[in-house]
Amino acid sequence: MKRIMLFLGTNLAIIVVLSITLRILGVERILDEQGVGLNLNALLVFAAVFGFGGSFISLAISKWMAKKTMNVHVIEEPRNATEQWLLETVRRQARAAGIGMPEVGIYDSPDPNAFATGMSRNNALVAVSSGLMRSMSQGEVEAVLGHEVGHVANGDMVTLALIQGVVNTFVIFLARVLGHFVDRVVFKNEQGHGPAFWITTIVAEILLAILASIIVMWFSRQREFRADEAGAKLAGRDQMIGALESLARASGRPVDMPDQMAAFGIRGGVPQGIKRLFMTHPPIEERIMALKGMRG
Repeated sequence: MKRIMLFLGTNLAIIVVLSITLRILGVERILDEQGVGLNLNALLVFAAVFGFGGSFISLAISKWMAKKTMNVHVIEEPRNATEQWLLETVRRQARAAGIGMPEVGIYDSPDPNAFATGMSRNNALVAVSSGLMRSMSQGEVEAVLGHEVGHVANGDMVTLALIQGVVNTFVIFLARVLGHFVDRVVFKNEQGHGPAFWITTIVAEILLAILASIIVMWFSRQREFRADEAGAKLAGRDQMIGALESLARASGRPVDMPDQMAAFGIRGGVPQGIKRLFMTHPPIEERIMALKGMRG
């Protein structure tokens, strides 16, 4: 309920703030003077519906998509001692974190990785790769599971969807305002929308989306630090550091995940230069240093 209220409150705040700002700047008056005005309130509703709608549809089907794209075997009846241990470990950590028991799965990949996804804290999926199970000690795997349970407990999937919805709304709204401005003020088109509107809107959406992704990726990197802290609390700081050091040794390997799943994995790519702004994960070395500086 708190996250639903956050969603509604954020959406309303976007509409109110943008409406007030545009009126203070006189955008509506300028557009009205140049021809047929732009209904900013209707545009804000349109942008919010599409901006948040797409983000939350993706969230709603995220668990189903993860199972299909990663070919995850969900453990319902453990087939061996390893699967039994995975279930028991996640159950214990979920209880300690105060969340419902997630589904637990394994997917076949040499890439040492793991991810968590789902619609809510009580409807999530935690999955680990076969490569991670082979390359890490039991204590390190426990820390990785704690990291993923931390993502679920922190509500990171929902919060990331909210942030994506906010920036989507800004991108859709501002791109169309710019397109309308160029069409009316620059090209003096007074009826309907001409090619200038559509071209400007498309170009503006591309540029604004690039800038907006920097904001989303910054938040994605911050949530990795918080999930590392959760893993350290649930499994021990030394175990979490050991798990990250093990991941660092695999940093030369490509991340074996579809692009839409990459943000949810525990291991990201190796950032270099300006690409760091668009990385979903901070460098592992920074994550290890943050854990070493963590109190307790």
